[in-house]
Amino acid sequence: MRPAARVQAAADVLEQILVHHQPAATALSDWGKAHRFAGSGDRSAIGNYVYDALRQRGLSAFHMRGDTPRALILGALVSARGLGGPAISALFDGAQHSLPPLTSDELTRVSQGPHEGAADWQQANVPQWLAPHLRRVFGDRLVAEGQAIARRAPVDLRVNTLKATRTQVQDALAALGATATTLSPTALRIAAPDGDGRTPNVEAEAAHGRGWFEVQDEGSQIAAAMAGVKPGDNVLDLCAGAGGKTLALAASMENQGKIHAYDSDKSRLRPIFERLTRAGITNVDVMTAGDTAALDTRKGTFDVVLVDAPCSGSGTWRRKPDAKWRLKPDVLTARIKDQQSVLTRAAFAVKPGGRLVYVTCSLLADENTDQIAWFLKANSHFSVRPWRQVWSETLKTPAPRASADGRDDTLLLSPGMHGTDGFFVAVMQRSR
Repeated sequence: MRPAARVQAAADVLEQILVHHQPAATALSDWGKAHRFAGSGDRSAIGNYVYDALRQRGLSAFHMRGDTPRALILGALVSARGLGGPAISALFDGAQHSLPPLTSDELTRVSQGPHEGAADWQQANVPQWLAPHLRRVFGDRLVAEGQAIARRAPVDLRVNTLKATRTQVQDALAALGATATTLSPTALRIAAPDGDGRTPNVEAEAAHGRGWFEVQDEGSQIAAAMAGVKPGDNVLDLCAGAGGKTLALAASMENQGKIHAYDSDKSRLRPIFERLTRAGITNVDVMTAGDTAALDTRKGTFDVVLVDAPCSGSGTWRRKPDAKWRLKPDVLTARIKDQQSVLTRAAFAVKPGGRLVYVTCSLLADENTDQIAWFLKANSHFSVRPWRQVWSETLKTPAPRASADGRDDTLLLSPGMHGTDGFFVAVMQRSR
């Protein structure tokens, strides 16, 4: 496909997302099925245009004075790719399967670059209603953090230490440019591509088939490591989902002890079985999804209970930018209720002297520090362990200089400050 035709296709996909409210992944998949002639390079390039437009939506809408697919693509070509008037005009040539040429006003705007005067929520590329929530966490760093969220994300990998070393995996993926990160001792990173570049399909690599690594953001790896599990522990992963953190816990335990993986949704839990087999993990008991009665028989028996709580997913907006614009206040309210429910159940499962580790992939205090304050008020026999102390005991790597929200008790990782997805971690100890 011609570059201009790819832009036209991206506008069509954005129409499905913005007007018909399809998730971006679904809209892109449907477009690919309806246009079988498009090669993998075409589909990748179209996806890049779509996701760049969604990441930069706030600033682009201000810049181009509109929130149409055309306006968002034009704005993103400036803010995300740094293109000027001539280069952008070549992508809007008006030929068959191309968008109409730029108007004089559009040409002026893309030639001048983003206009001054945008509000902080527009510069940060976040929904206006969420700006106060994020400003509460980041203060005057709101725009910087929002802009970090609006950049493409790298591919992070967790080395499965049951089967390989980080050096072995790095050597196996040398052609992809995998490099070691500084925060997690088990992480490798492949930089995000520029322009029309394609993100490598790392799961097609032989090393993945051998179970040497899993795709997992460095922040998620840190959250699992801070749980502090050790060989022989009895552990409950209460919201196991597809098992990413379960696998990380099992590796830390060297396949000794027992992990009980539970989730209320069987469809979320289903992929865990293949992943456990590939990784060579033998100490995980996958519980029947939704069987709360089985959980109730194990009250007060676990050394560690990990709660990877359902949340807004605001920490993953680099990877799922359409979710940023779909989030609504009522959804946030529902997630907060879900978190309180799962925290209450988790508290009963922790044995005296054990740990309750609360994790979200959210940047919002509503889902993080507010929930910890609520929980501690209702459960005085729990207390928070300072994150720097936990880090020194569990990760053995230099700790970051600060939590993204400036707190000393709990830890918030963020794209702008730490280069990870957004993750919140609170480690709480039950009194003996």
